[in-house]
Amino acid sequence: MPDSQLSENYQLVETMLQQPLANGDVVCNLCLWRCRLRHGQRGFCQAHVNRNGRLYNLSYGIISAIEIESIRNKPVYHYRPESQVMSIGSYGCNFRCKGCHNLEISWGVDALDKLARGQSTDAWVRPEQIVETALKHGVDGIAFTYSEPAVWLEYVLDVSKLAHAAGLFTVYVSNSFVTDEALEVMAPHIDVLCSDIKSLSAEFYRDVCPVSTVEQVLGSIKKAADLGIHVETRTNVIPTKNDNLDELRSIAEWIRDNLGRDSPWHVTKFFPAYKLSHLPATDNAIIEQAAVAGRELGLEHVYAHTDISCDCATENRPVSAWLELDPAALNEVNKCSATCCGDEGILVKKFEREAGILAK
Repeated sequence: MPDSQLSENYQLVETMLQQPLANGDVVCNLCLWRCRLRHGQRGFCQAHVNRNGRLYNLSYGIISAIEIESIRNKPVYHYRPESQVMSIGSYGCNFRCKGCHNLEISWGVDALDKLARGQSTDAWVRPEQIVETALKHGVDGIAFTYSEPAVWLEYVLDVSKLAHAAGLFTVYVSNSFVTDEALEVMAPHIDVLCSDIKSLSAEFYRDVCPVSTVEQVLGSIKKAADLGIHVETRTNVIPTKNDNLDELRSIAEWIRDNLGRDSPWHVTKFFPAYKLSHLPATDNAIIEQAAVAGRELGLEHVYAHTDISCDCATENRPVSAWLELDPAALNEVNKCSATCCGDEGILVKKFEREAGILAK
């Protein structure tokens, strides 16, 4: 049985890896924001709320997207490369990337506001139903993607345990801004990590996905590999941001020296989106040059993708199309019986200010 699933209907589930403090604040240790929250506050991800000194996940079981596709689309080429996966996403993300293609199904700020107010009609799907759906469609694995899965770790773990029991493997698509504690909890239940190495430049991370640092992201990727998870990395090359060939060579060197010469590296193409819509798509030549450089530096498996960008879900069918559930039940209002949080839990401005998203 899943560890977190408590009900046949939607309800808040207690957050894993929380640290309650004597004054009623709680520190969330799922990702490297390590948000410290008072009663009614939500973290930067918007998906976890402090309710009277305990932290709860608003988005447990709320599915924003489903797709069935080749594992190569993640991209993953060296773990069962001919297999099919069912990709699923939920709301809430610990990054606000300026080039995000998945705003509505990833950040999900409006969707999470509705959940906080008891007004959401998004699909609520029990872990068992996710696994049953995957088996019905004949896939080989389940991929957690479209937003950072650490944000919905409670659900990821419950689904993963059932998936393994049913003979399915699991893929975790990550920005790797996650804690060692979360990685240690995940490791027995996650087969593959597909992680971004967006840049080796501190300036890039401050500009494109604050407040993360290069050292934190690289440390998490190395930790995952040390824990025995199969790791494949990707770098989305963005014109004027991280398309310097010397920097791309440095990424290849880091992979070689820390993950091994046989560790796969995927170099992918940027397509204009969100706050980077003014930039052109990546020139194919720099992608090919980065791949050649990676091979020259000793990496054995480098892939130049001129058609793959981020792991996007912009053209997916509606979630309801994949599930054999009663339409009326699928669109019931997801309302938690507790009303103690009030409107102060709707938005948490201080974390957005720290990330430079809102003016101080």
